[in-house]
Amino acid sequence: MSFKLIISVALLAVLAQATFGHKAYSFQHHHGPVVGHHQPVQWVDKHGHHHLDYVAHPKYSFAYGVEDHHTGDFHGQKEHRDGKNVAGEYSLKEPGGNVRTVKYHADKDGFHAVVHNSGGNDHSGAYAHGH
Repeated sequence: MSFKLIISVALLAVLAQATFGHKAYSFQHHHGPVVGHHQPVQWVDKHGHHHLDYVAHPKYSFAYGVEDHHTGDFHGQKEHRDGKNVAGEYSLKEPGGNVRTVKYHADKDGFHAVVHNSGGNDHSGAYAHGH
């Protein structure tokens, strides 16, 4: 085997490991942001300038997430809104292994959130990757 061929094969092996050895997944979905007919809103500011904007009934949903087994990055969020009512949740894997999930909603009475923790925390430092 020639030296150039050996170097080429070694380089391809390194590139293949870097490309195919890294398992990560991400996603995103969305729908919205408004439905129905828009309504014009006009106002005059304190300087006498006229302004025009439009409002409509806000209605949307979205979701996204990341699952990266190489770096240990796991997080995501999903939310939906219809008018003044909003509900959703987000989660993330903390460095110590705990998974924090926050479920929330907002309505005429304000913002409400409930936090769930699962998996505990490992403070031994075993999750450090040194990147």
